[in-house]
This record gives sequence, structure tokens and C-alpha cells, in this order.
Amino acid sequence: MFETVVLATDGSESAARAVTLAFDLAERFDATIHALYVIDETEVETSPKAVRDDLRAALRDRGENALSDIDAHSDTVTTAVREGDPASEICSYTAEIDADLIVTGTRGRHGEHSFLLGSVAEAVVRRSPVPVLTARQLDPDERDDVPVAGETGA
Repeated sequence: MFETVVLATDGSESAARAVTLAFDLAERFDATIHALYVIDETEVETSPKAVRDDLRAALRDRGENALSDIDAHSDTVTTAVREGDPASEICSYTAEIDADLIVTGTRGRHGEHSFLLGSVAEAVVRRSPVPVLTARQLDPDERDDVPVAGETGA
């Protein structure tokens, strides 16, 4: 059913749950995982000119760290860092590699004030050429019962 899964990550807690789900699906369907981090060009371009290069470098480092954490789970993960509008880049990358599914968190680094879906997750769901599986960020009292990336369930 699923041969290629795009795992969109920003390194957030919500994305960590998405990692767990993506690896579970990949194992069940013998699928490959392509982990993607997108540097939000709007975030860079709206910052003061004097700090843009440093901000872009810091965001790239954050992305590479998030992807290396995912890559540590399996030697068959393909990773990529892109720059642009996150939702557009996720959908474009999905189409380019002919993926069957996108897995992403519902809220990212800027999602503390979102009620249902974060803006990127919502845009991906609306624009995606393939099904999207969103991993809801758990409330603190729910976290003890659900494994996250790198942990095993009971």
C-alpha cells in the first residue's frame, strides 16, 4: 500500500511522534522513508538583514540535527533539507520522489497557540497530492502511555 513515505520534521515534540508513526508504517509496509526538513524562507526574510545569514545557518543546523536523530533509527532513511515555504516544499518533494504518504506532526515550533492543526500541517493536508497522516501532540498526562521515537512500547 505504501512504498515511499515522506516524514516532514521540524525537530519538535509533535514531530517526534510523527517519526514513531512513520517508522511503524515503513516496517509494516516495507516502505522507504524520506525525512525532510524545510527552512522557512519567510522566517529568514522577515528577520533583520544583519542576522539573516546567521539565522539561515542556525536553521540549517537545527534541520540537520533533527534529520540526524531520525537517520540514527535506520540506515535506509534518505534525508533532505530544503528552503522555502514549508508546506509547498513538502508537497513538491513528495511529488518529486513519487511518495505515497506524508507523515507530519500537527504542531511545530510555533504551534503552542494553535488549537487544532498548525499552519504548516493544515496547509499540507489541504495541498498534498497524497494522503497525510498527522501525529497529534500529546498533553502531558497522555505522554506516559505512548512511546515516542527511539522508545519501545510495552
